Amino acid sequence: MSARRFPVRRLLALGCAALVLASCSQHETPAAVATHADDYGTPVGDQKVQQGGDLTMGLSNDPDRLDPTTSSSLYTRMVMTTICEKLYDNDASGNLVPQLATELPRFSDDGLTVTIPVRTGVTFADGTPFNAAAVQTSLKRHLTMEGSQRSAELGPIAEVETDGPTQVVLRFRQPFAPITAALADRAGMIMSPTALKEEGKDFGDNPVCVGPFKFAQRTPQTSIVVERDPLYYDAQNVHFDSITYRIMTDPKARAAAVHSGAIQVADTMSPQDADALSTDPRLRLLVSGSFGFQGFYLNIGNVDGAGKTPKQIDTPLAKDSRIRQALSLSIDRQALSDKVFKGWYQPACTGIAPLTSFATQASTQCPVYDPERSRRLLADAGVQTPYPITMQVMNVADQLEYAQALQTAVAAGGFDLRIVPTEYSAMLDAQKRGTYEALLLGWSGRLDPDGNIARFLTTGSTGNYTGYSSPALDDVLGWAAHSTSPARRGALYEQAVRAIQRDNPYIYTYRLRNLTVQSTRVTGIEVYADGAVRLGRAAFVSERNS
Repeated sequence: MSARRFPVRRLLALGCAALVLASCSQHETPAAVATHADDYGTPVGDQKVQQGGDLTMGLSNDPDRLDPTTSSSLYTRMVMTTICEKLYDNDASGNLVPQLATELPRFSDDGLTVTIPVRTGVTFADGTPFNAAAVQTSLKRHLTMEGSQRSAELGPIAEVETDGPTQVVLRFRQPFAPITAALADRAGMIMSPTALKEEGKDFGDNPVCVGPFKFAQRTPQTSIVVERDPLYYDAQNVHFDSITYRIMTDPKARAAAVHSGAIQVADTMSPQDADALSTDPRLRLLVSGSFGFQGFYLNIGNVDGAGKTPKQIDTPLAKDSRIRQALSLSIDRQALSDKVFKGWYQPACTGIAPLTSFATQASTQCPVYDPERSRRLLADAGVQTPYPITMQVMNVADQLEYAQALQTAVAAGGFDLRIVPTEYSAMLDAQKRGTYEALLLGWSGRLDPDGNIARFLTTGSTGNYTGYSSPALDDVLGWAAHSTSPARRGALYEQAVRAIQRDNPYIYTYRLRNLTVQSTRVTGIEVYADGAVRLGRAAFVSERNS
């Protein structure tokens, strides 16, 4: 097997650095949230449902551009799930299953050739044919388009080829284990080549894909409307005439609107309201764990924009890892989560979700809360205390409440956290441009750890918003991606976690649960650990069921 060689001295450096983390003894566990049972929703199945009708969903934030290649927002994924299918998908159990592909990929013995068979008899919403050539066009766009957020996710692809109209062949320079998981997200969304040619970089203003619904219109900051696509290959199981995504950033307004019947479903409900919502007989609270994490970015070297060559920022926080480690040690993750989120969320300490097969005690270890050690580290670093940090925080109630609790907590460790409420779109812009010092923002998560760690911390990745660069960590993450041994990959991710907790370019604080409320008048809505609300085959319940 061809594979990149990773210098032993770098691996030894990571191992030696891990000694400073001897205080890491706690670890994450799914049992922490066992008091709130998961409810992923129920497929329509044999239930009697109405054909037609218009569903309205309260969407908690305005998506960025509806372009699978360039988007980076969970809320874009919410909408795209109904209009832009992928080669693969996750199911409720966290398994990867075919969607526009017909079976899981076939790998050559050396791992360098991956063959993907795709559906036949499928058309895009514009009536043009879906085939292997269309897949090739989309994947090449993901790989080469300026500003693509997908290129790093697809790994070291050398060529994208077709073998007739029904098979796509990916040729890699090195084996890339996460490829199937990557194709179960936006990297696997396939766009109409005709629409791409007509729209070019403006494709996101009028996206055309394969899906149960097709894009109809968008009113910025207000709503997005999609309509049932009669050309969809499974149209007989699509029931609504349209879905309107109404932008509603206030969770209490979303809850009130579901209560009143103005909307029928809403995402990202506040844990403050979850207990009341879960006991209302008119409503159903869907609850799922998450592959993702929440925490905050610390800008170390993002001067010219994410993905550009890092340039060291000249502040003690950016230059001295002791200050960042002190900040992490000053956070009592369990106490903050319990206080602000009423037990609905759990502490998070790494990018490895407890729901995945890569979760071990070592890969989910937590730094022990130690504000006294935090102050000693600040003294060793030679900075005056309280050390000031300016943090941008999404201007919504739960995030602001958490930030204020965090502000109080880190004061005991010697920090003066200054909160700047910021609109979501402005936060995404600051994240990409590097116009921030600290930024409280999470990630909805991916099944494979590569999508949760390498995307954000590999030197030069378009998702490396902190401008962090560690050749040793790059090597370990690369080795983990190229290994075909799950055990070997798991051991390498444990090593990566130790390195990340030494340098702390991103400080993990909690792991949310996806809280989605729906009217009991609706059935067929499903929410899995990837965070996307699946509405494509939902329907109003027939009155004959009542």
